[in-house]
Amino acid sequence: MALTYLHVMVRVKDLEKSRAFYELLGLRETRRYDSEKGRFTLLYLAAPGQEETPVELTYNWDGDDGLPSDSRHFGHLAYGVDNIYETCQFLQDNGVTINRPPHDGRMAFIRSPDNISIELLQNGEALEPAEPWTTMGNTGHW
Repeated sequence: MALTYLHVMVRVKDLEKSRAFYELLGLRETRRYDSEKGRFTLLYLAAPGQEETPVELTYNWDGDDGLPSDSRHFGHLAYGVDNIYETCQFLQDNGVTINRPPHDGRMAFIRSPDNISIELLQNGEALEPAEPWTTMGNTGHW
C-alpha cells in the first residue's frame, strides 16, 4: 500500500492572525477555498518550493468556541531552518514568544496564536551554543 503525504489541518479562531503568524515562518499561501454553503475557509500555506506539503488552516466563519485552549493533544508541526538563532531572533522581534529557546543550537519550540506547538530544527549540524539562547529560560510549555 502506497501512501502520499497531503497536508496537516489546523483549526484556527482568527484566520488573518494565524495566516500572518505562518507567513512570519516563511510559509506562503498556495491556495484558498471559501465555502458559502458550509460557511468555512480552507487556507493552504507551504514553504517555497515545498508546495506539496502544506498546512491547511480551517476557519469556521461562525466561530468555533469548541477549539481547545491547549492543543497539546495535536502534537506539533516541525520545520527545518537554515539558522536557528536568526530565525528565533526574527520571530521574537515580531512578538512571537520562544517557548523553548535553542539552548543547544539545534531545536526550539514556539506556539501559533491557536496554541499549536511548532518545533524549529536547525538544518544540518547544530550551531555552536550561543547567548542569549544558551541561558534563556523556557516560557510556558510546548
